[in-house]
Amino acid sequence: MPANRLRTLPATALAALLAVVAGCSTATPTAEAAGQPRSGGTLTWAVETEPVTLNPHQYAQAKARLLVWNTFESLLTYDQQGKLVPWLATGWTVTPDGLSYTLTLRDRVTFSDGTPFDSAAVKANIDKLREPGYAPAVAAVQLRNLKAVEAVDPRTVRLVLSAPDVLILDFLASPQGAQVSPTSLRQAKNLKAGGIDVVGTGPFVLDRYVPGQELHYRRNASYDWAPPTATHTGPAHLDGITYRFLKESAVRVGALTSNQVQIIEGVPATDQPLVTGNRTLRLNRELNSGSAYSYYFNTSHAPFDDLRVRQAFREAVDVDTVLKSVYRDTATRAWSVISPSSPLYDKRLEGGYSGDTAKANTLLDQAGWAARDADGYRVKAGKRLTVRLVQSAPFVRDRRDVLAQAVQAAVKQSAGIDLKVSLVDQGTATDAFQRNEYEVFDNSRADTDAGAALNLLLHSLGGINRTQVNDPRIDKLLETGQATADPTKRAGIYADLQQQVVAEQALLLPLYAPADQIAASTSVGGVRFEPTAGVPASAYDLWIGK
Repeated sequence: MPANRLRTLPATALAALLAVVAGCSTATPTAEAAGQPRSGGTLTWAVETEPVTLNPHQYAQAKARLLVWNTFESLLTYDQQGKLVPWLATGWTVTPDGLSYTLTLRDRVTFSDGTPFDSAAVKANIDKLREPGYAPAVAAVQLRNLKAVEAVDPRTVRLVLSAPDVLILDFLASPQGAQVSPTSLRQAKNLKAGGIDVVGTGPFVLDRYVPGQELHYRRNASYDWAPPTATHTGPAHLDGITYRFLKESAVRVGALTSNQVQIIEGVPATDQPLVTGNRTLRLNRELNSGSAYSYYFNTSHAPFDDLRVRQAFREAVDVDTVLKSVYRDTATRAWSVISPSSPLYDKRLEGGYSGDTAKANTLLDQAGWAARDADGYRVKAGKRLTVRLVQSAPFVRDRRDVLAQAVQAAVKQSAGIDLKVSLVDQGTATDAFQRNEYEVFDNSRADTDAGAALNLLLHSLGGINRTQVNDPRIDKLLETGQATADPTKRAGIYADLQQQVVAEQALLLPLYAPADQIAASTSVGGVRFEPTAGVPASAYDLWIGK
């Protein structure tokens, strides 16, 4: 009997409601010049972003997912139809009240350091995630309703909840839910940062990390437990793979066209003709799931504590024009906090705001920002209407720094708003957020279920609630959505939530739906995106043609 047949009807229903439709891929993996899959060889992949951590429990960058899954694996994963399927687990059951999940685990799986994978390892990982100070955002959001984890026997683990939580299965399929060797949990020199001494069960082993330059992975020769979403079984095709950190897109594309690297990710519109015009290269694109890239307004102090100012900022930006100037015609406009690739997306928001300069100026006049200084900026009581966008460099992708400059120019010209943009290191950004010295926070998340992203971004206890909104109505909608198993009812709850935070309270300005691009030599086979998340998949299925 297939392993996934072990699931009961309630678990199947939960898997269905968590399904996310994979977004808008413009190409599908084909053998092309690579021929049939074969083993051997190494290749180099240039990536846009260096990870801030190599520990999956600390994961926060969508651009790091392709690295996470090289070394680490989760209990569950999603298939191409957006359904949850077993990975390190073989199946699961859930009690009718939704308060207990029992998972059976694969046998004969080992971590790359020789530690056996079993229920004790799963319990050690979850207990670590709940340890104070280790992963507070995960403990407060994804594991908020977890009461206990029990190792029933070596091949069985049970999660006991304090309240129904349909997102617990999504957590078990996420990078934060990936399994780290208990030996690493105990002995790693810098567990939070990760590195070569933080190991998993994956098809590759990290054996070299040169900060600021590259990561190198070698094949795990003992690997034989690929997920059902993979295109083959057994060890990876490649002997090894190097990831080079090349932040500038022109440098990445230049390295590809000169054959210094064989594959890259992050190809903006300005550089795509260099790929599509080269017969030895191919370009694939796909929308990410989760939340859209948006500007979130800090409502805890002036000027965005005033709804009229938040609305005016949104109307001062002609989003379509700004996106076209930065991304040409390759960006997908966002109208909601949720990506349009999600089944929870509310299409009723489309066309509801932005680009009305007259309305923006009327709103600011009404809010008391009627006067202007010599530079054309609005002032009130002698103070300029200034708002600060603090961008953390490790999280800047897709030319978002250039996009910020375009928005900066738009709000000045349209409404006399002074948008100050600071691109800083992660420590400086974190300090600014902790000191509440910002008015705009930019963010997108590639969570497979948008509900997980919104819990982090909008709940009063959310780990990255930079709007600082504390609204019982919003919290109630988020909590109800997390506890509701019926897909139709759940979609209605999140539609109400989107109407509340986007249409009524104007807590954010949605800009675009993030997408990933992979450009590769046609000699590289197995290039694909991670199901549902829409981000580049790991190197497991890659091969090099003859």
